[in-house]
Amino acid sequence: MLHVVSEASNTRKGSNNPVLELRLASLVYGDTPILGAVSLTVDRSETLALVGPSGVGKTSLLRIVAGLETRYRGTCRVNGKVGMVFQEPTLLPWRTVGDNICIATGISKAEAEQALAEVGLEGRGQDFPSQLSLGQQRRLSLARAFAAKPDLLLMDEPFVSLDPSLVEEMMVLFAKLRATHKVTTILVTHVVEEATKLASRVVTLGGSPAQMTGDVQNKGAYFQLSASGVTSSKS
Repeated sequence: MLHVVSEASNTRKGSNNPVLELRLASLVYGDTPILGAVSLTVDRSETLALVGPSGVGKTSLLRIVAGLETRYRGTCRVNGKVGMVFQEPTLLPWRTVGDNICIATGISKAEAEQALAEVGLEGRGQDFPSQLSLGQQRRLSLARAFAAKPDLLLMDEPFVSLDPSLVEEMMVLFAKLRATHKVTTILVTHVVEEATKLASRVVTLGGSPAQMTGDVQNKGAYFQLSASGVTSSKS
């Protein structure tokens, strides 16, 4: 097992060097094989959706990339800083909304307020997470992730358990943030519609142990990036 995260300052911005190079031989929990051979390279500015049935190993793969899972055979190299959005907001309930961003990212309170404004939480910096709805907490977790200025953003089913209308709002918000910050993203989801709307590339996991069963470019993504922000390919 080799996991390397290079400092962002050592990466060649704007070049074709990949953000992620994963050469996985296997991941086994006890006597249970979870992941088989997976070879994955992710280039800068890609938004890759990782799809497949529940329990197939999508989150395990994401945890390997994040450096949170070390029980694998193979190599994983990330060129730059990694940020992560978990299924749950993972907030500090005893600290203010603003503190939740500042503590995690090291940015100033003024910068945190700007990050909150980007997600529609302007003026809520002195509130506590318990004063926010679940949807607002998810917005806060997005603000925190993007405020860290990652080179690679990992998102593990970030819209799970939200009402369909809120899911649509969150997808639009994510697309706007991605257009502004130009961050490379790997999004784990079991909802095919989320993948086709947001991702420029869709990788499918299947089988036991799981391997890549599909890797396709998605040129017809619903939310498209443009120089001025986000446009929709559908009316």
